Amino acid sequence: MVQRTPQPGDLEPIELASKDALQALQLQRMQWSLRHAYDNVPHYRAAFDAAGVHPDDLRSLTDLAKFPFTGKKDLRANYPFGMFAVPIDQVARVHASSGTTGQPTVVGYTQNDIDTWANVVARSIRAAGGRRGDMVHIAYGYGLFTGGLGAHYGAERMGCTVIPMSGGQTEKQVQLIRDFKPTIIMVTPSYMLNIIEEFTRQGMDAADSSLKVGIFGAEPWTGAMRTEIEARAGIDAVDIYGLSEVIGPGVASECIESKDGPVIWEDHFYPEIIDPDTGEVLPDGEEGELVFTSLTKEAMPIIRYRTRDLTRLLPATSRSMRRIDKITGRSDDMLIIRGVNVFPTQIEELILKMPHLAPHYQLIVTRDGYLDQVEVLAEVRFDLVSSTSAPTSTPTSDALARELQHAIKTHVGISTMVRVLPPDSVERTLTGKAKRVIDRRPELT
Repeated sequence: MVQRTPQPGDLEPIELASKDALQALQLQRMQWSLRHAYDNVPHYRAAFDAAGVHPDDLRSLTDLAKFPFTGKKDLRANYPFGMFAVPIDQVARVHASSGTTGQPTVVGYTQNDIDTWANVVARSIRAAGGRRGDMVHIAYGYGLFTGGLGAHYGAERMGCTVIPMSGGQTEKQVQLIRDFKPTIIMVTPSYMLNIIEEFTRQGMDAADSSLKVGIFGAEPWTGAMRTEIEARAGIDAVDIYGLSEVIGPGVASECIESKDGPVIWEDHFYPEIIDPDTGEVLPDGEEGELVFTSLTKEAMPIIRYRTRDLTRLLPATSRSMRRIDKITGRSDDMLIIRGVNVFPTQIEELILKMPHLAPHYQLIVTRDGYLDQVEVLAEVRFDLVSSTSAPTSTPTSDALARELQHAIKTHVGISTMVRVLPPDSVERTLTGKAKRVIDRRPELT
């Protein structure tokens, strides 16, 4: 691929629209979406009535704050199809979460929804520098998880050649990248690191591959991880954001020319930032919980859905629409350790600053009596162990553990037990998101 940044002529008119034009479209579509939900989904009719609001009460975008939130518990309470706004014979496809933490959440799509989804993912690939004719290697999991098929349909809509590899079989991932020579890869960032390590195991340098762009999503990742991936794979790493309840991947995506946070495709998804404790809407620039209202979804409109993702809204730069900052964590994934709020990404940042450690880790949380204990599992980089040219001054595992333990105490404010293990000791992600936290604490009664 001859890499180039998108030019104005490549973009849809809405990507260059004025703020007034965008907001006028949003208001029109939001009024339709609220009415569609109220008229066709018993849950929304009951929730709106209980809150004393009606779709006709929305006369400006700020009026959305009058309407009740939707949470994952509402989706689970209406399992499987109670949140659908169209008859089941008009639903072209169903996706669902894994349900590992409770009842699965089910989402549905009409054919128009599938087309919208394909369009926003195609827009995201173009924003990442992709062009018609590029070959896209998709290593997101296929199936009920929205990642694989969402990326697949978007890449085809873009006019790309798709390699539908799915997740796992890391040796084969490397073989196909080497043999087929794709220019773009779409995968979780943690699994991209697995692929990079597999290149090293096979005696190759991932930076010498055909890949030029990585479109990474489905889990929070830090700026430090972006730097790590770009340096080791020799690619531009851009962030794509989405969640099944809103549509899937493609709710927002980063532009390769700026790489300054995913642009929300606001013509389809209206964002708010709220205080996670009070529900108060916060002004742009302040950090809080991200909330989305769908503007065009037919099968399953979503009204003020609490994503639990913590971020902030940033002003428009490369497009006419606002951006989100890097996801710093989730309000429901936050660990409270002896009164200290801890997010896994804080510890990830510290690990990535240590050149002798691999970017793989796991936090195991237990309770000794009434005191919480955190064990951090990290590992030595594979190339330092396998290479005969590794420097003889490489610190011991015990020394690395002490260094990381001190850094966590200094920068995060908690005491931990740290073990630095040999390469491949920390559980790897094969098909989806990395499991960073294992919480073994009994519930307090």
